[in-house]
Amino acid sequence: MAKKEPPSTGALTQNPFAGLKDKLGVVAAADPPSPAPPAAVTPSPSPSPSPSSKSAPARAVVRIEKKGRGGKEVTVVEKLALREPELERWLKDLKQSLGTGGVTEEGSLILQGDHRTRIAAWLEARGVKKVTLG
Repeated sequence: MAKKEPPSTGALTQNPFAGLKDKLGVVAAADPPSPAPPAAVTPSPSPSPSPSSKSAPARAVVRIEKKGRGGKEVTVVEKLALREPELERWLKDLKQSLGTGGVTEEGSLILQGDHRTRIAAWLEARGVKKVTLG
């Protein structure tokens, strides 16, 4: 068998897709079109979770639980005394800040993994006055 010569290091001499131009009806341009100037975009204010003292509960109990969950650890946040829509909002914000999954069960927040210290700090930043770790 004869050895093949290595490809040249210069520019490509033949375009393998040149024959497709005729079939697709594409007109070859000498220079690629310049990108359009960016449109003036007004930034929308991003909703930041600011602690509000009137909606923050007075206390919360943060504990870890394994029983009945196949040996997996979950962090349970109880005694928040929030209504269901607001509890869902808090859960969504907490899941995003921790990067974990979670659900609400019977007025409690259930989050995957052991995040007791991080959740306690997050709750205090939201205005919860007393956070009990269990």
